[in-house]
Amino acid sequence: MERIYLDHAATSPMHPLVIEKMSKAMGALYGNPSSIHSFGREARHQLDEARAAIASSIGAKSNEIIFTSGGTEADNMAILGAAEAYSGNGRHIITSSVEHHAVLHACQNLEKRGFEVTYLPVDETGKISIASLEEALREDTILVTIMYANNEVGTIQPIEEIGQLLSSHQALFHTDAVQAYGLLELDVKEAGVDMLSVSAHKINGPKGTGFLFAREGIKLSPRSFGGEQERKRRAGTENLVSITGFMEAVKIAKKNAAEKSEEYLAMKKQFIRILDEEGVSFQLNGTLEGSVPHIVNLSFPGTDVESMLVNLDLAGIAASSGSACTAGSVEPSHVLVAMFGKDSERILNSIRFSFGLGTTEEKVIYAARKIAEIVKRLRG
Repeated sequence: MERIYLDHAATSPMHPLVIEKMSKAMGALYGNPSSIHSFGREARHQLDEARAAIASSIGAKSNEIIFTSGGTEADNMAILGAAEAYSGNGRHIITSSVEHHAVLHACQNLEKRGFEVTYLPVDETGKISIASLEEALREDTILVTIMYANNEVGTIQPIEEIGQLLSSHQALFHTDAVQAYGLLELDVKEAGVDMLSVSAHKINGPKGTGFLFAREGIKLSPRSFGGEQERKRRAGTENLVSITGFMEAVKIAKKNAAEKSEEYLAMKKQFIRILDEEGVSFQLNGTLEGSVPHIVNLSFPGTDVESMLVNLDLAGIAASSGSACTAGSVEPSHVLVAMFGKDSERILNSIRFSFGLGTTEEKVIYAARKIAEIVKRLRG
């Protein structure tokens, strides 16, 4: 049985060139980047090279990149670190109701500590309105954190408009760009963001590494204490092997971003077209064009999530009901609840499919036809 992986939004396979780069680094780069001898200097040179390449990919300066263990730590560092550092200016934070749990749970933690958080609603496409953000802004707002693209339905938020709105306000602007980075053209200056989070394993890099862009001059209370690594912003010896692999993944992604975006969008359209041809009733959660190209979330009336996922897996097709961070949870997707309401049938019958390295047109066609068979069978 052929196995088809359509869950790249959860994690992606490592690119062969990334694996090759990391394998070489494991044998050659064992010095500590903080050591002053030749082995340490070699490691430091590699670390500096990776930092420069990654900074360049978003139009940032090298000293604005903080390496982390992934997107969750980057989100936590931005939200908790900024809230604590700027609490003297106010204790109000704004986010959206469809954020990744790394953001939502960080905000909930701050609420327990006396901060006030406003959770902006979204429309049926999963998008916030600039008007609601403007209305929620207060003099004591110190942070706005809105994701670049949603990890469940792919909806792209009006990031540049938010940046423009906040340009004359004291509030810092953070965006979780984990699902957007590597496919969309990101420029932190044009977007007007102060902080931006990214994870390597979403772009065919290794798990366990990522970065936070923090604009020069921004204060962040540290999350860990120890050495003076990452300009005293994150203690602990850097994960140099993974960072080296991350750099390679970034170079590959940047080189092929436009081509891949077009390819995945074409796959998404074909996927939907085949389901239509097969006479399958479904609804698109989000929009086709206003979302990242590699994610499509569909509601299949007359089915339920658990049966669909089990049958898909038996057919060799890997998909998910939403964020991998909530896998096994009996709670419905908070994203779909925010979009359609807690009484909507869509929160019980929606599946996320996502494309990436190794996904081909042939696999998409095969998967769509198999999915059509499964849906028809489940509907009896």
